[in-house]
Amino acid sequence: MYGLIGSFKAAKGKRSELIALLLDDVGEMPGCRSYVVAEDPNDEDNIWITEVWDSAEAHKASLAIPAVKKAIERAMPMIASFGEHKETKVIGGHGLPK
Repeated sequence: MYGLIGSFKAAKGKRSELIALLLDDVGEMPGCRSYVVAEDPNDEDNIWITEVWDSAEAHKASLAIPAVKKAIERAMPMIASFGEHKETKVIGGHGLPK
């Protein structure tokens, strides 16, 4: 499995709107095991996203899904800056296959 953990700052006053957009139904994302959006409790503008995919290829393919592309396009004006971005090798966890 393939994992991503990343953060970015929403434009001032746009975090709730951006989170709502990120949680909107973008349709099926084949190979996505987990997609979690979280507020940073120590920074009113920061958002964390944690993802688990069957493979890096499945994640890359998701970026070509029309609904995902549209969501990214709509989100970009609400993003002030990108923070940390880490790729991980997922070993397992609650709700994931062994």
